[in-house]
Amino acid sequence: MSNSSSKIAEFTAPGVKDQAAADTIAILDQRMVALIDLHLTLKHIHWNVVGPNFIGVHEMLDPQVSAVQEMTDTIAERIATMGGVPVGTPQSIVERRTWQDYSIGKGLVTDHLTALDKVYNGVNKDHRSAIDKLGELDPVSEDMITGQLADLEQFQWFVRAHIESSTGELKG
Repeated sequence: MSNSSSKIAEFTAPGVKDQAAADTIAILDQRMVALIDLHLTLKHIHWNVVGPNFIGVHEMLDPQVSAVQEMTDTIAERIATMGGVPVGTPQSIVERRTWQDYSIGKGLVTDHLTALDKVYNGVNKDHRSAIDKLGELDPVSEDMITGQLADLEQFQWFVRAHIESSTGELKG
């Protein structure tokens, strides 16, 4: 078994062709990897943010951590529903990740939130791309990712509210 999710079961969701299921699984696998990474990054920031507005940011991140963890579980279960195997081991996640690791350790609120905004840029952009592809393959998965994107974009808005100027410019 490789470290990436693939279609291995002899079944998939009724009415879905095997190739569409395999393609859907591949797309969902990348979204799962991104959300596992986001979940861990959010928790890392939660533990390491300091400075003015620390407590507000610290408390803002907990619901995001929980929601992203739930999103990950939903995607993993959809992969299994489609006949795939969700692989979420640490090494497999690192091997399948196509972006650099989050680089800030202990840091000020504005530094972390500026970096987190960039993380959300990537996750949200890739969720949108997945929606476009899933529209042709599996409307159920498309709908699931669309719902997640609405929440992820709201979380990014919360982050941006901390780093936005009164004229609408973002720090960093």
